[in-house]
Amino acid sequence: MVSPQNVFEVDPSTDTPQAPVTEMAAAPTKAIGRSRLIARRFFRSRSGVCGLIMLALIVIAAVVGPWLIKWGLTENDFANILTGPGIGGHILGTDSAGRDILVRTLYGLRKSLVIGLFAAIITTSIAAIAGSCAGFFGKWADIGIVWVIDLLLVLPSFLILAILSPVLAGKTWLWLVLLLSIFGWMITGRVVRGMTLSLREREYIHAARFMGVSSRTIITRHLLPNMASLLIVDVTINVSFAILAESGLSFFGFGVQPPDVSLGTVLQENQTNVTAYPFTLLPACFALILTLLSINLIGDALRDAIDPTSGASRL
Repeated sequence: MVSPQNVFEVDPSTDTPQAPVTEMAAAPTKAIGRSRLIARRFFRSRSGVCGLIMLALIVIAAVVGPWLIKWGLTENDFANILTGPGIGGHILGTDSAGRDILVRTLYGLRKSLVIGLFAAIITTSIAAIAGSCAGFFGKWADIGIVWVIDLLLVLPSFLILAILSPVLAGKTWLWLVLLLSIFGWMITGRVVRGMTLSLREREYIHAARFMGVSSRTIITRHLLPNMASLLIVDVTINVSFAILAESGLSFFGFGVQPPDVSLGTVLQENQTNVTAYPFTLLPACFALILTLLSINLIGDALRDAIDPTSGASRL
């Protein structure tokens, strides 16, 4: 390796040597983008990586698993009723109707994941739109949206869902996603409203208003991108909340209705066998616990990676 040589420059007016100039200049450091920085912080978290791997395996099992098993969702094996794992070709056994427990658990896990994801996206979208509009426009828009938030916070959501369930029984499961979203956005909406009240006083917002930029453009291109960190973390939290809420409602008969199946319905169908035949209930319990645990681990690691004040986010 050739060492850098020092070359003296001579000023022609004075004929005196100037300060030495190094031929080999230091290479400029490359700036790291915010998304890449967040990804680096996230993958430094062992719990976050563990949760991500666990959730990926759960999703793969829920999507691909039922196709690898010869038993159908509603197929009955009357020769093997309430048989233990491994008997009659049933990996985790059968329930009181002779249906394969593993197949029903995987189908239920798939439906719970879909409902949780859709409900989380809709919930966060409602909170982002309503909260930003309330904080940006103020006056009557703020009063009206805050009044709706306060009203929904005091309404007994479980009782309302229980009343609407018989009316909507037999309909598509999307109504459950909509109801979970309607009763789940209020807290985040308040947080988004408070952040909007602070952000709308920034200089670039005033400059955009002065240039005649429309309110919709300001909200979508300037306000919401500055709250993306909060909204991303909120989606992960709402996924676990929606899955748990759906499972609870389905367990009590107010959620997903037969012949459709979710983790809540699998738990409800086998609750009477929990003492004599625990293998009929444990797979759905473990699937629900592992799913919620993995999502919460991802949410915690993502929050630490995004929040610059947390200890985990320091490089």
